[in-house]
Amino acid sequence: MEIADLYINSTRLTNSVDMSHIRYLYDAIDWDSRMICIKGARGVGKTTLMLQRIGQSFPKSEQAIYVSLDDLWFTEHRLIDLAEYHFLHSGTHLFVDEVHRYPYDNWIQELKNIYDRYPGLHIVFTGSSLLQIDFSVADLSRRCVFYTLQGLSFREFLAFEEKGVFPAFTLEQILKEHLAVASTVVSKIAVIPLFEEYLQHGYYPFYKEAPASYQLRLQQVITTILENDLPAVEKIEYVSIKKMKRLLVILSQMVPFTPNMTKVGESIETTRQSVVRMFQILERAALLIMLYSGKNNMQQLAKPEKVYLDNTNLMYALAPSSDIGNIRETFFANQLKQNHQITFSGQGDFRIDDLYTFEVGGKNKNFEQIKDVPDSYLAIDNVEYGTGNRIPLWLFGFLY
Repeated sequence: MEIADLYINSTRLTNSVDMSHIRYLYDAIDWDSRMICIKGARGVGKTTLMLQRIGQSFPKSEQAIYVSLDDLWFTEHRLIDLAEYHFLHSGTHLFVDEVHRYPYDNWIQELKNIYDRYPGLHIVFTGSSLLQIDFSVADLSRRCVFYTLQGLSFREFLAFEEKGVFPAFTLEQILKEHLAVASTVVSKIAVIPLFEEYLQHGYYPFYKEAPASYQLRLQQVITTILENDLPAVEKIEYVSIKKMKRLLVILSQMVPFTPNMTKVGESIETTRQSVVRMFQILERAALLIMLYSGKNNMQQLAKPEKVYLDNTNLMYALAPSSDIGNIRETFFANQLKQNHQITFSGQGDFRIDDLYTFEVGGKNKNFEQIKDVPDSYLAIDNVEYGTGNRIPLWLFGFLY
């Protein structure tokens, strides 16, 4: 395979990328930075984001090239070989996908070398959410700006479905002005049925490619994360991956729950210490959300108070008969974790930024559990509008 084939493939992919919907992170990225890392779970749209950047900023130009490091070309060549060629042929931007799939061990050092040797070259690279970059290896922290791409918010889903383009709102705006904010949406769309659709199939952008087989494909994505992405970044035996699959299935039927690490370990025939590590890996893989009490000590960090699947689409894919209360709480946790600190609350379901307490429920939910808690709110499902501190649950899908 010749290096020219990489340029042909880059042009082909760039020309075919859909430019109609740009993700929320695009405008937040400082594209002038010389080195940018975009992390995120498999399937959330990292590749599309890079190809859209090339399409918008380098039309019909070989200044920029997109490559995926699982390309066969890299079985016989190094990334720095491509950077040398690209730089000598007037290239200015190198977009590198799936850095965790690089067949060589020292990709961090190579990126540092590329950054230092070619001062006019800009590098954008993506990696799995599993990626834990050891800054001590190459002092990448002062060279690179890091971003994390999450799946579609409910607001973005509405845009993807061409139901309307709405602005994002801060949490404070939603808390104080939720009636006005809701009015801008409800006046244009039937929000409740669209919200129900989103909970089932709106989080990963690839849902539009083949809606009928979306849940099956999502199950395959989970398998790919555990069997391909995980071994690329962690030293882990296949038997542990099989046990992690069993753990995920067990969790999908129980979440949210307060885990007993010893009992969970017994159910999948492994040690408590191994279970703790599995939980941490699944959270890094963006398959779980773990809530801690907020107390900053090692004992609390070792044991989460509550565990959720990362998003409601995973719930429908792994446990289609999930309890509606669990689905509501999972949605709330998923949408809030993008820009806020979420901790376990002894009163209510969630403590946000150590400022607000939230209880999540259906339209008949009352303040009984949090009546004496200051700055407390109800996130209510199946309502278009709220009153006072009762806020429609779907509105928390407009935070990004």
